[in-house]
Amino acid sequence: MKPVNAEPHEPVLVVCLCAEWCGVCRDYSGVFSQMQSRFREVRFRWIDVEDESELLHPMDVENFPTLLIIRAGKPRYFGPVRPQPEILERLIRVQIEGADAQALANPAVEELTNRIQFSSAAA
Repeated sequence: MKPVNAEPHEPVLVVCLCAEWCGVCRDYSGVFSQMQSRFREVRFRWIDVEDESELLHPMDVENFPTLLIIRAGKPRYFGPVRPQPEILERLIRVQIEGADAQALANPAVEELTNRIQFSSAAA
């Protein structure tokens, strides 16, 4: 099946869930910013799990960095990643190209997605 490009009405949001005390997260913030510059059509959000614990509750993030990638309002990827630029770039490109049409079927991740999108819209 040929990948379908994500339409402008199918925005991609990349959320990094990290903690200020985590050295890996501090290092990864540079990679995250670099991707923000590279993919201007994608929205990015950095969430400190301690500063925004109410937003994440009841989700408990234990591995850092953890990414949540949302396309067309649905979670497409949720999980820890190795802090390497190539991995983040590949995950973003998959969503932009629309190759992964399946949304995650995890109620907890779906609820987190909704809370993050609502909080992003309010900001």
